[in-house]
Amino acid sequence: MAKRPESSVGYSVTIPPSQQGTPSPRPNTVFSPPPFPSSAGPIFPPPIGQPNQIPSPSIKTPPNLPSPANGVRTGSPAPHLSTPPGPPVFSSPLQPAAVPFRTSPATPQPVAYSSASSLPTSSPPQFSNGSVELHHQSSDVTEDWTPSAESPNVLFSAHKVLKQKKLANIPSLGFGALVSSGREMSPGPQMIQRYPHRCHNCGAYANLYCNILPGSGQWQCVICRNLNGSEGDYVASNMEELRNVPELSLPSVDYIQTGNKRPGFFPVSDSRVSAPVVLVIDECLDEPHLQHFQSSLHAFVDSLPPTTRLGIVTYGSTVSVYDFSEESIASADVLPGKKSPDQESLKALIYGTGIYLSPMHASLPVAHSIFSSLRPYKLDIPEASRDRCLGTAVEVALAIVQGPSAEMSQGVVKRPGGNSRIIVCAGGPNTCGPGSVPHSFSHPNYAHMEKIAFKWMETLGREAFRKNTVIDILCAGTCPVRVPVLQPLAKASGGVLILHDDFGEAFGVNLQRASGRAAGSHGLLEVRCSEDIFVSQVIGPGEEAHVDSNETFKNDDALVIQMLSIEETQSFALSMETKRDIMRDFVYFQFAFKFSDVYQSDITRVISVRLPTVDSVSSYLQSVQDEVAAVLIAKRTLLRAKNANDALDMRATIDERIKDITSKFGSQMPKSKLYQFPKELSLLPEVLFHLRRGPLLGSILGHEDERSVLRNLFLNAAFDLSLRMVAPRCLMHRQGGTFEELPAYDLAMQSDAAVVLDHGTDVFIWLGAELDAQEGKGAAALAACRTLAEELTEMRFPAPRILAFKVYLFPILRPCFLI
Repeated sequence: MAKRPESSVGYSVTIPPSQQGTPSPRPNTVFSPPPFPSSAGPIFPPPIGQPNQIPSPSIKTPPNLPSPANGVRTGSPAPHLSTPPGPPVFSSPLQPAAVPFRTSPATPQPVAYSSASSLPTSSPPQFSNGSVELHHQSSDVTEDWTPSAESPNVLFSAHKVLKQKKLANIPSLGFGALVSSGREMSPGPQMIQRYPHRCHNCGAYANLYCNILPGSGQWQCVICRNLNGSEGDYVASNMEELRNVPELSLPSVDYIQTGNKRPGFFPVSDSRVSAPVVLVIDECLDEPHLQHFQSSLHAFVDSLPPTTRLGIVTYGSTVSVYDFSEESIASADVLPGKKSPDQESLKALIYGTGIYLSPMHASLPVAHSIFSSLRPYKLDIPEASRDRCLGTAVEVALAIVQGPSAEMSQGVVKRPGGNSRIIVCAGGPNTCGPGSVPHSFSHPNYAHMEKIAFKWMETLGREAFRKNTVIDILCAGTCPVRVPVLQPLAKASGGVLILHDDFGEAFGVNLQRASGRAAGSHGLLEVRCSEDIFVSQVIGPGEEAHVDSNETFKNDDALVIQMLSIEETQSFALSMETKRDIMRDFVYFQFAFKFSDVYQSDITRVISVRLPTVDSVSSYLQSVQDEVAAVLIAKRTLLRAKNANDALDMRATIDERIKDITSKFGSQMPKSKLYQFPKELSLLPEVLFHLRRGPLLGSILGHEDERSVLRNLFLNAAFDLSLRMVAPRCLMHRQGGTFEELPAYDLAMQSDAAVVLDHGTDVFIWLGAELDAQEGKGAAALAACRTLAEELTEMRFPAPRILAFKVYLFPILRPCFLI
């Protein structure tokens, strides 16, 4: 192992901090969707459930719900777990703009459709029989509860459930929920520092819908109706006293156990040893890319908290691990890159005298000197053909993260809370060492070698997951990085792969946000439903858990998912079906997230939901949440669109889906064989229209790698980002600094206006020619639009590109768009 000294040069920071505006409240507004279909596009309101934000018209608040009726629990068919082939994506709720919004209403109109449809009907569900146990009924301790108002972590596609199995299981509309583990709640969930009371039969948790016998403290499970004891915790003289018990009065609670059960871990408080971040840097960059990259790196280390421990590894044909003990020069230990490091080399590295993970408060100048010492690639070799041993570099970085810490306390190693993070900054494909592919696609054995590389990367990602380390891969530049090979590495570890045009501002922002994401570890999601409901499909960043990974109860039919990472804005899309006609007035759902947080506390977050059942189709349709239903449909559709040909086929299924919804739920027009699309779902076809023509299924994206990355981001995204990726939000700048939300139609691009179009991963600013020609007004409008775009995406991950366009009319009267 050789020591490589490198010169130390100055550095500069070119990425300014994002503007922090003071949010101002927006007035409450009501949107009405325009006719569909239309030559213009549809209108799309903002996401739901966020503080100080315009409510969405598609989220319909149900009336107050009466007391529950207990059900009988039977076995549920095993769901079909469809884990998307990509890493989770993370988004945060939109921040309110610094200016008020006004809206332009439009009048909804029905549209006629033919009743023909080729969509298949739902397959008959399988279920096992259960026994009925009746217990004494007692007064309900709960008050009426509105799901959309008090459970932002769980968004159902409808707030009511159809009793008729035949109608409830129509696949064109479907029923399901978007479930998020750590979405912020206002107010936050109640914390309980004791073990939860669970049903001895099915494992469900005591909740606000359970019947309580206050004299004995017994409670009846809403899932299986089993009677359970509470060890005296629920003994009370009257029901009013039980209102002070958090789990019996709130739909969401957190159970916290601070005891340390893991040998070798030393729990510490806020002054804890932060989870380390290791940068794995491509050193095969040309001069223009390197300059932007260095600026982004300097800004990144300046943004890190003082307690964050940082490691720096670079790779080309060899792997260099930088030593923070050298303050005067940038010094690195060098390992060969053509093969995986052997144990002797890693042991010599980890137990040597060098410091490879160091807190920022002690090593910030050293980190700056290391970044300044990076040099451009000097050989005359095309970017795609340069030797890059990315796989070996990640192996070394993983060994450094797991190695002994320099911070010792009486022989006890302080381990970080939550997940450690490796961030790979790549400018080209892995072409050297393990997990590599040939330089050229024309290599006679390329397909076989790609398959081997895929498996190797997936294995390395799973190893990182077992060691509580998340691997994010941030790619930039014009050189193809071979996404099919790198994607398994990020996905299996619970990380994310993102493509950038260059190493400039968007890359730098994503670098900062990737390192700052709060992440837990050892995550499990348990889903329990009433006897008549079962989960038929799961889409999200997880996989089916092993039988021995969760507690065992006598008749526990819960669906258990192992979460690849515990990010606050990732979500799972659950598709549900009914097993038979529902006879009871309510159905119950319970979601339990189990994970360890960054303080090494064991958290169990329990969310309980009760939905009424109805016979009336009209009542059910009025409770459908159009946007949530559209996002669930989009995720199920994108799961099958694995390539461009599949995407073309999926566009056709969207048309058939609309026809099938019309024929099943619509009404026949007078004196006609045509059916009218149900007016209760007027927003749904508009969102699906955008899905059909947008980048997820349309032909806008030029390269299959771009489509693959975007698809994987969407499949794991939370509701807010998912909705924006499907249906853009159009905001027009008006006089006085206000913004008016308009339908996302082409006619919104008027020559005397400035428009902001938020499309999730991209935000477009369009400045008309007439407005731009007016001295001062054009610049002011452009600045206001950019400020709004930054505020809307302030906490979003991945950070979107913000692209500004101007329009000039030439004598040929053909507009030209310039960035």
